[in-house]
Amino acid sequence: MPVKLISRLHEHRRWVNQSLIESVQMLSEAQRNQTFPIGQGSIWKSLLHLYAAEYVWLERLLGDESPVLPGDLPGELSGNQKGAGGILSFSELKQKWAKQEQRWIDYLEQLTAEALEELVSKRSTSSGKGSVQRTKRGDVLLHVCTHAQYTTAQVVNMLRQVGATSLPDTMLITLARKQMAEIADQD
Repeated sequence: MPVKLISRLHEHRRWVNQSLIESVQMLSEAQRNQTFPIGQGSIWKSLLHLYAAEYVWLERLLGDESPVLPGDLPGELSGNQKGAGGILSFSELKQKWAKQEQRWIDYLEQLTAEALEELVSKRSTSSGKGSVQRTKRGDVLLHVCTHAQYTTAQVVNMLRQVGATSLPDTMLITLARKQMAEIADQD
């Protein structure tokens, strides 16, 4: 599993996250908090979950044995924000996410092919809740991207239902074509 491919998928994940943020910031707080029987139950809670999952996995990959997003209660699904010190506003989430994305970039720049084979242990808060799971670092890195796509699809569905006028284009091919057009414009 080449490092370059994983880095590309994370580049796409970052681009999609930014697109989601741009679409969601156009909504009212009431629209962000409208309840739905999908995802984490609202756009806001789903974004918190997406951010928190990426936070927890990065912290674990960096060596924290028991990562928990500040404001989350341990042992519960990431992004629960049921504890003290949680994220209180959309602007705060945007700021924290931007900083976290730079940390992901820094992490991925140091990644080696050998490291992809290393095992990472983590106590599960979802499937197999409470059990310690061992997974190859490369598979964790892929999971972060596929989890982001899954959660993004839920958020886009909710955006449609609240009547958002600007839905994010989340396809990798769109990013690739946009980048190729930028290169062509430079020539």
